[in-house]
Amino acid sequence: MKFRIITTLAALPVLLFSSPHAIAACVQAEKANLRHGPSTSHQKTWEVYRYMPFKVLKREGDWARIQDLDSDIHWIHARLLSNNLKCAVVKVDRANVRSGPGGQHSTVAWSPVPKYYAFKILQTRAGWLEVEDAASNRGWINQGLVWTP
Repeated sequence: MKFRIITTLAALPVLLFSSPHAIAACVQAEKANLRHGPSTSHQKTWEVYRYMPFKVLKREGDWARIQDLDSDIHWIHARLLSNNLKCAVVKVDRANVRSGPGGQHSTVAWSPVPKYYAFKILQTRAGWLEVEDAASNRGWINQGLVWTP
């Protein structure tokens, strides 16, 4: 696999590649528009928020062709992505977020969270992920409830 790193205007690296293999990346912007094709003239398909993970399938100019947890294909401006984060998104209708790594721990005040709720992964412990959302809320979620590309 051949990689090259470029720096965005915000001086954050984004992984760009020329490989048939997909790589994982997370939205690093507060929010991002996904599109049907590689330009702003293409129709918007979805608006997502920080930490939403995707499989990056290819790059075309400044755009990345991505795949989401439902296997839908979109395009996003590559500078909105980062490969420096490990992220996860809820794949079930509702998921409890807990105060510690295990079902015996209480749920946090902002739990449960809906499908497509995205997190940055801080650590993994025995099938549980310590996560942080875009509002800096922290908790633990069972690894089986989320998708990580």
